[in-house]
Amino acid sequence: MDQDIPEYSTVESVYVRGRNCLLLRADFSPLFVDYYLHLQKHGLRNEQQEDFTLKQMLAFFTLHLTARPWQEYHAWTFNVRTPRLANYFVSGSATDESVVGRAFRDNVREPERDMLYAQNIRQGKEPQTSVITLEGTRVEDWVECFYRQSEQRTARAFDLGNDQYALLTAQPDADHDWLSELTAQEVAAIADTEETKCLETRRFQFRCGCTIEKLLPVIRSLKKDFADELSEQGYIEASCPRCGAAYKVTADMVK
Repeated sequence: MDQDIPEYSTVESVYVRGRNCLLLRADFSPLFVDYYLHLQKHGLRNEQQEDFTLKQMLAFFTLHLTARPWQEYHAWTFNVRTPRLANYFVSGSATDESVVGRAFRDNVREPERDMLYAQNIRQGKEPQTSVITLEGTRVEDWVECFYRQSEQRTARAFDLGNDQYALLTAQPDADHDWLSELTAQEVAAIADTEETKCLETRRFQFRCGCTIEKLLPVIRSLKKDFADELSEQGYIEASCPRCGAAYKVTADMVK
């Protein structure tokens, strides 16, 4: 790995004084390097369109995690028809300093409308799930739609180029006119034009943490007869539902 690339992507949480808005921003080059190393390690590949879309989702999801309390686990599942039929899954937590995600194109159910299923899990509490009907065709549109419907507040999402992303969320008494009219160029220069204060930083990697040992109990619980497949090739293949990593499972492991 290039020694000039940090190990983590560091997200800044910045309060924009006078506008009463929270700015989340980061350079996601380190996290994207982890993502591509993961694909290479496990022999995985996403088509160009799915690759671009998933990277944007990972970035905006990570910014959203930074706007949330530390001890929460979040997951977003997109079932979309645009720009073409696919499912996307991203999840993670600030506590683990990690996010993970994958794209699906095989055996995807075509929805009547583009949909987002968002889950928030807090220790000791029942999971909260939001079902969002998405508007627009860009990931930025979908993130802003999620904030309007689930978070009940305005947000603006920006791809600033060169793996730089930003998310601005309205706080009480926010300047909504200013927020709604912001451009990407203005967001990139916000430190020079507005009074800001950095509240905190959080760091993230693309990391799943899956192992064959963690997958084996799930495989055994299926109570499926793998005899034919095991006798033919000596193993069965199992993949992690969170990151797509594939593992070879032998007969001794199944037992």
